[in-house]
Amino acid sequence: MVKRLDFQSKNFNKDLDELLTSKRELDSDVHDAVASIIADIRDRGDAALLALTLEFDNLECQKVSDLAVSQSEMVAALNALDKDLRAALELAAERIFTFHEKQLPQDFSYQDQAGVELGMRYTPVDSAGLYVPGGKAAYPSSVLMNAIPAMVAGVNRRVLVAPARKGQVSQLVLAAAAIAGVSEVWCIGGAQAVAALAYGTETIERVDKVVGPGNAFVAAAKRQVFGQVGIDSIAGPSEILLVADANNNPYWIAADLLSQAEHDEAAQSILITDDTAFADAVAAAVETIFPQLDRADVARQSWSNNGAIITVDTMDEMPGIANKIAAEHLELALEDAVTWSRKIRHAGAIFMGRYTPEAIGDYVAGPNHVLPTARTARFSSGLGVADFMKRTTTVNCDVDSFAAIAPAGIAIADAEGLGAHALSMRIRMNR
Repeated sequence: MVKRLDFQSKNFNKDLDELLTSKRELDSDVHDAVASIIADIRDRGDAALLALTLEFDNLECQKVSDLAVSQSEMVAALNALDKDLRAALELAAERIFTFHEKQLPQDFSYQDQAGVELGMRYTPVDSAGLYVPGGKAAYPSSVLMNAIPAMVAGVNRRVLVAPARKGQVSQLVLAAAAIAGVSEVWCIGGAQAVAALAYGTETIERVDKVVGPGNAFVAAAKRQVFGQVGIDSIAGPSEILLVADANNNPYWIAADLLSQAEHDEAAQSILITDDTAFADAVAAAVETIFPQLDRADVARQSWSNNGAIITVDTMDEMPGIANKIAAEHLELALEDAVTWSRKIRHAGAIFMGRYTPEAIGDYVAGPNHVLPTARTARFSSGLGVADFMKRTTTVNCDVDSFAAIAPAGIAIADAEGLGAHALSMRIRMNR
């Protein structure tokens, strides 16, 4: 039975806090296990990577180069695709490229009143590691969402890692890698893949940044290698907050909720509605959909353990709840969804209207589906071109412009007791 919360209940805030803070990851603490894996990769390189790939992925190789996928294999996988599926992936790639191309930042420079030339320029990282999950399913869409923004940003070396299922990476994943122009593909996954990307081995060259979602071990590994490399975020289980009134088809709304529940037993789907009868209808519709799903057991466990239906008296009460939840995906199945969306400050991505299910965003809408989870949308954003770029500021003084601003700098340096700072400016004043 899914949890039911009533905004008018005196225990609502407590119940909502418990729902949002309940641990949905693995029960065991993975920190120590991941630290051991990272240390092993750092100490033994290729040998550790081979041993860990055998242990966790049941894939035995004599050398790490055997775990590489060639460009010709990627192209062959693409050419072997059903033509309709290939067309669908290519359409998705085109739309993702177009959306992300508009995110490219613009350099700027100007001369201020003192005559100092100031500016900022953006440059891509040299290399990026793109983690694509593969333990429970194949995700060619995640290949496109990770690799295309890196390509748009101008990253020269784009390295994809994905765990091998039954001895090889999914042909769908390889086909998507070919479409997205991936530089390298390695059949490795888990914390050991993140460590290999961060520190390098004798065979795999290290990268500058690691992005992409994964399980609890991947998330812990990204957290622990941060500083050695950049990361995008620490992604947790998928989640959706769906806001719907009684003018919706309850079956549609139920399907939208289960579109995230089927990802993982730890995923979370929450409905907010202002109609109790509609809430009952959605709950009933969910039960009718389960038997139709290939991943029914996963979806049922997610819905039962982590799902919730919240009822409010009026939709005016909804934005405050939505901002507190700060969901990865926010779906507004409302008549004036655009207006309501302006009241929401915290969400990874917003899907507006009755004909914009979150699932369209997972594949072909264009914006990225790698998004902040576990309420981190309060302070972070989805994956984009900026994640693969760095800002560098520029300052250019001539004799006169330096003389105009240096006295203030000298005064501050003297006040801070940093004599060499003051000296480096003062000696230029006495040219």
